[in-house]
Amino acid sequence: MARDPLPTAPTACCTPPAGSALGPHDAERTARTLKALADPTRLRLLSIIAAHDGGEACVCDLVDPVGLSQPTVSHHLKVLTEAGFVTREKRGVWAYYTLVPDAVDGLLTHLGHLLAARPSTSP
Repeated sequence: MARDPLPTAPTACCTPPAGSALGPHDAERTARTLKALADPTRLRLLSIIAAHDGGEACVCDLVDPVGLSQPTVSHHLKVLTEAGFVTREKRGVWAYYTLVPDAVDGLLTHLGHLLAARPSTSP
């Protein structure tokens, strides 16, 4: 019966990070922002608002295209507002939502910096 060879000296299996990692606070904030976009209705609402002249739409213009009730649409718009993607302005009985300039681009840039591809060490 053959014997297993003697164990060799342990080798380093882990390498230290090449850059700074996302901290807990920044990860939580970024996750909340991404969660606001991780809903098909909210993505559609952003798209519909962007398609309106000046990037502004009344909530009354948003209900029919998504096929949901006004309170449900208002809830989704509240989430987008809290995440910083749109602003809300009350005019009489209606609320108007406007895209925040560069909000999505800012998120993409932030993620790009955090998750930038590192040089590959594979052959």
